[in-house]
Amino acid sequence: MSFLIPFLYILLVPLSIFLVLVVLMQKSKSDGGVGAALGGGMTEATFGADTGNVLATITRNGTIAFFVICFGLYLAQIARHRGVASKGSLPVIEAPATPVPAPVAAPVAAPVTPAPAAVESPAVTMPSVTVPAVTPAPAEPAK
Repeated sequence: MSFLIPFLYILLVPLSIFLVLVVLMQKSKSDGGVGAALGGGMTEATFGADTGNVLATITRNGTIAFFVICFGLYLAQIARHRGVASKGSLPVIEAPATPVPAPVAAPVAAPVTPAPAAVESPAVTMPSVTVPAVTPAPAEPAK
């Protein structure tokens, strides 16, 4: 099985290039384009007057071979991966028997400033934050 996958790849690459060239050699329906630029007229001299049928047959058979080789590669890759999984070559990860607790950092106490005792002021005092007292806005005079 180990020789099958590289062998199919070696067949697939030249077949792909061959298919591209055969498709480009075909004469387009408007008698112009890439087929004429790459020797579309020369194929008539090579294969005779029935060039369209010969190139169409080659294209059809090459395409069938291309898909059969691709499907064979697909099946070979599946078989190779199933063989690897059944051998147990995948790494086994084991969890520790008892979980190790994460180290806990000691909590840092924030400095607390004591509130002043019974001081009357227009501002409310909180630890390290001073908020001014709210005074009502003056009333507008009536007009």
